[in-house]
Amino acid sequence: MASETGTVRVDSWVWSVRLAKTRSAAAAACRAGHVRINGERVKPAQAVRIGDEVRVRQEGWERVVIVSQLIRKRVGAAPAAEAYVDKSAPRPPREVMGAGIRDRGTGRPTKRDRREWEQLRGGL
Repeated sequence: MASETGTVRVDSWVWSVRLAKTRSAAAAACRAGHVRINGERVKPAQAVRIGDEVRVRQEGWERVVIVSQLIRKRVGAAPAAEAYVDKSAPRPPREVMGAGIRDRGTGRPTKRDRREWEQLRGGL
């Protein structure tokens, strides 16, 4: 399912190679600034080309991939993995990331708790 043209929309490509579960989630990640091409924040319609470095921030860690094949439609896991070269660091263990576990009965999270969670998730 390689593209005949030299470009594909970044939201479509991120979804096609299974870096996002849905295309709308990929587009939302682009709008939120979680997707970068060659270091630049991009909009969902931005074109991606072979050789581009795509960075996708997900749940507290960053996937860094180099585009090796352009795909428009979602494919299986094996062909999707061939569409990019993964340069990202290994995913940290779940315990290290801080899953946001609170003791039962401690009440509503405070503003400080929310800010700490945002920082752990890779927010501002």
